[in-house]
Amino acid sequence: MVITYEVNDNLYVNVTNKCSNACDFCVRNLKNAFQNDLWLEREPTSEEILKDIFSRDLSKYKQLVFCGFGEPLEKIDTVIEVCRRVKEKSSIGIRINTNGQANKIHNYDVTSKFKDLVDSVSISLNARNAKEYDEICHSIFGEDAFDAILDFTKKCKKVVKSVQLSIVDCIAIEHIEECKKIADDLGVKLKIRREVK
Repeated sequence: MVITYEVNDNLYVNVTNKCSNACDFCVRNLKNAFQNDLWLEREPTSEEILKDIFSRDLSKYKQLVFCGFGEPLEKIDTVIEVCRRVKEKSSIGIRINTNGQANKIHNYDVTSKFKDLVDSVSISLNARNAKEYDEICHSIFGEDAFDAILDFTKKCKKVVKSVQLSIVDCIAIEHIEECKKIADDLGVKLKIRREVK
């Protein structure tokens, strides 16, 4: 079972298969993405994740990134516990890549838990409005997911030093410009990710 894996100079942490979205472009839909090793046979415990993380030389990585085949913040308590324990022993930067729906998933504002633990958050925007978001991301929250993502972004900005929105480059150029405006209005950067095919 692959709990941690390397991408470039970062160590990624895979905590769950669960996700509130079923995005058309998601890497988990590809047959050979990461050799399919990221499908977890079960959800690892905090202790298993920490053992895996600390079995590596963290000084060789730029960041520890919570990102796998599922939405990491589905397991908010596990993620926060791992962040806390890692910060006690290491100065490595911690980033969470998320769909931004954690507050909807858990029915409360989880962002206050990030204070002094999470250094950056990358939130997948993926569309310029609620209707188009639902058409490509198919959230269990329907069109309500989009406004929840924007609200989550605002709340993250209050407690996390670096917050960015991201989109996949498979959307139309003019839509990318509108997403850039959304990011500008929220006072965050917009990262354009290449679609993995």
